[in-house]
Amino acid sequence: MKFAACNEMFGPTPFHDICHQLSELGYDGIEIAPFTLADTVHDLLEGDRVALRRMAEEHGLEVVGLHWLLIKPEGLHLTTPDDALRERTLAYMLDLVDFCGDIGGGIMVCGSPKQRTVLDSYEASWQRAVEGFRRLADRAASRGVTFCIEPLAPSETDFIQCAADGRRMVSDVDHEHFQMILDIKAMSGGETEPMADVIRASAAHLRHFHVNDPNLLGPGMGDFDHTTVAEALRAIGFGGYCSVEVFRFEQEGYTIAQRSLEGLRRWYGDAQ
Repeated sequence: MKFAACNEMFGPTPFHDICHQLSELGYDGIEIAPFTLADTVHDLLEGDRVALRRMAEEHGLEVVGLHWLLIKPEGLHLTTPDDALRERTLAYMLDLVDFCGDIGGGIMVCGSPKQRTVLDSYEASWQRAVEGFRRLADRAASRGVTFCIEPLAPSETDFIQCAADGRRMVSDVDHEHFQMILDIKAMSGGETEPMADVIRASAAHLRHFHVNDPNLLGPGMGDFDHTTVAEALRAIGFGGYCSVEVFRFEQEGYTIAQRSLEGLRRWYGDAQ
């Protein structure tokens, strides 16, 4: 398993400096939240994209991909019955796929809980999502990207609240470049089965993994024991990235990344 960290924990730190710090600590990759770079991906021109990719490569990091896709610009919605708004949202997400490919990323995480809520009926929202995800998966395939749906807890969204929902969506979309991500924080609030069982049940479609503690900090920065989760990932032969995503930023990004990497190495490292 390879280790990455999400860039938003570093706040306004320049991207070059983030890459330097992660490389210095010993991470393999960096995962990017586009809203930290610009209000819209359209502001990131060809030269910007080349520079981002080069900065990561110069520090020996792989750009893992993108997450937090629809925080900016505001007002987008993936499952809305408003055809014009949904089309505008899908057009923006297609542009995000191109951005991901341009900077060398291979994974896109579709969380965005507020932008996928049910606005009319669940089944209608589901069918619109299936159609949209198929379009996104087709573009992703052309750019060497895999689009991953992220089940999120009921406290965050009313649409795709558990891994079983995620597996059903993957089955309905039925596209090699549309798969799943699991997240410890999300599983802690949305699953009734042990996390290890959820991982094993999702093995065929699991392409990315967010590692954190249920307290919204990094692995090892709370009381959560990652042993059974790490064992399950090894048991299914997971070879993707374990990427640190946190939601509390009281400490500096470097400190969070450093302490999180200690936890990653403790539980998820090759020596286990």
